[in-house]
Amino acid sequence: MPTQPPRSDSRPEGTKDSGPRPDGQRIAKLLARAGVASRREIERMIAEGRVAVDGKVLDTPATILASLRGVTVDGNPVAAAEATRLFAFHKPTGLITAERDLAGRPTIYTALRNALPAGTPRLMPVGRLDLNTEGLLLLTNDGGLKRTMELPATKVPRTYRARAFGEIQQSQLEDLIEGVEIDGMRYGSIDANLERGTGRNVWVEMTITEGKNREVRRVLEYLGLKVNRLIRTGYGPFNLGDLPRGQAVELTGKPVARFLSEMTGEPIPRGGVKKAEKVDVPAPTKAPRPPRPPARKGLSARPAPRKGSDAAAFPRKGADAAANTARKAPDASLAPRKGPATLSNAPRKGLDGPGTPRPGSRSRKRPPATRGNTPPRGPRK
Repeated sequence: MPTQPPRSDSRPEGTKDSGPRPDGQRIAKLLARAGVASRREIERMIAEGRVAVDGKVLDTPATILASLRGVTVDGNPVAAAEATRLFAFHKPTGLITAERDLAGRPTIYTALRNALPAGTPRLMPVGRLDLNTEGLLLLTNDGGLKRTMELPATKVPRTYRARAFGEIQQSQLEDLIEGVEIDGMRYGSIDANLERGTGRNVWVEMTITEGKNREVRRVLEYLGLKVNRLIRTGYGPFNLGDLPRGQAVELTGKPVARFLSEMTGEPIPRGGVKKAEKVDVPAPTKAPRPPRPPARKGLSARPAPRKGSDAAAFPRKGADAAANTARKAPDASLAPRKGPATLSNAPRKGLDGPGTPRPGSRSRKRPPATRGNTPPRGPRK
């Protein structure tokens, strides 16, 4: 069994060695890593003569290169690979998961034009969602990461919630854990749970690891259910959350960096994933409240003063200010006398001045003391 890629006479000089160099990779992998297209699509592009190296058109995807210097696609030079980035997109129904459709139906890229910020690199979908399936769709600029996450061998879980018409028991769903064969097609282990029923419909949650074409629909139809709504709620460690329908957001943070490193087997380049402690999916923003209309000038909030006997109940603004000032000013008659403290003018305890009781005091006024009428002092009442 051959262990090396087949050689070709049209391969550039420097690539005809006995085996792959430690610093070289297949051109299909390099172009996929640069985000040009998936590996399969690049192989078709090479077969069509659309890829060249230093002006020489390639005829085999087994060409080994150390870098993309001198590589062109459709006559355009290919830039070096950017940092790996991952986006989450809430795909609505009615969109095709493809770059173009021969029937003229709208694709996911039609919605992504408005959902992604300016300057976003070319993105490729990780897996597919058919026309009538909605939910989480991951997008990346790394073709190698896309292929790794799609392979059944990596066993990346995909979680779906299906609303189906019919009746089913939990025991029937538990049998799917051993897998099932339908029309000669073998489907692997499926973790399925019956959530609830609404009328004649039931909600079923299913987690698969293979991601074969229309796998969830075919398995439920095999059990006698007719799926009328299918939502993908999770792919790997990422969940749909509160991401609004038709919107996309970049996944950042340390958990994302660890996951990408596990998938690619290489450390993520610095700057490829923003530094954060967790993956944040923004909640839908509420529209701001309209500003209040400005107050109409010339109108007073206070009622106009009445004429006649009621005028005193509605004093004017100047009168109110004078009354407030008068209430705040201290009474001159209650102020202590100035000057040195003597027996005649020193304030006594409980009095503000000599012979002047405090306002509100209940002490009785005593007559002046004279000889013969001075009563004996006793306890005050």
